[in-house]
Amino acid sequence: MASRRLWQCKARHPKSQFSVKVGTIMEYSAIRLDNWLVAIWMQTSMKNGVSSWEIKRSLGITQKCAWHMMHRIRLALQDPNTGGKLGGNGNGVEVDETLIGGKARNMHAATRARRDVGRGGKDKTTVLGIIERGGKVRTKVIPNRRKNTLQSEVRANVEAGSAVYTDFLLSYEGLDADYMHGVVDHAIEYVNGNVHTNTMENFWSLLKRGLHGTYVSVEPFHLFRYLDEQAFRFNTRKDTTDAERFALAVSQITSKRLTYAELTGKVGEKPAGN
Repeated sequence: MASRRLWQCKARHPKSQFSVKVGTIMEYSAIRLDNWLVAIWMQTSMKNGVSSWEIKRSLGITQKCAWHMMHRIRLALQDPNTGGKLGGNGNGVEVDETLIGGKARNMHAATRARRDVGRGGKDKTTVLGIIERGGKVRTKVIPNRRKNTLQSEVRANVEAGSAVYTDFLLSYEGLDADYMHGVVDHAIEYVNGNVHTNTMENFWSLLKRGLHGTYVSVEPFHLFRYLDEQAFRFNTRKDTTDAERFALAVSQITSKRLTYAELTGKVGEKPAGN
């Protein structure tokens, strides 16, 4: 092994050198391996997440590098086991949607004008959450809360015949044709026996605490990455220590790469998130 943790290839490319970062989210990164590991630890163990500015201060790197690093870590945190449908444990599945978006009073005037912020949900992003009680949560950015959109996602992710619990949104009407559909009207109550969406509401609370308190500004086209991060921490919250959660994240860093050009190439503008 050469100095600086480099290996010499003696087979196909005798003059080539490579490091342990090759083939991982860290490939072609000038940031030291130990700094990468510290960043992964911080991002997976802090309940409300950690901002790129905090990573910058802790590791002594630029905020731009920290921001790119954290998005590459979020790529590694994506759940590789999303195949199959929920509902198999017999405990029921909660389905709920929420609107994510900055508050107009907290925005810079230029940002407020660019986003055409108004009342209601037109300036916000809709996110659907599906959680199997006692199991994992799945989240997805969706275009709207219309019946066809929501019910298509439910049928794609939940086993037919399962108990499904939702709120009183009219878009969920008709699910009882394939599911044991329980509805709770939040205008009257939040729990009716076993019918509630409190587990999903708990996830939304944790997510928004991080988005508004830690990251402050998240562009809609990056929102799915923050959902992956929060879902990772949420799904490993009970039976996993910080060390085990860190080890799981490190085990998922291979065969994944996210370049800065790919990260900033959408809609012709560079995001200014935290």
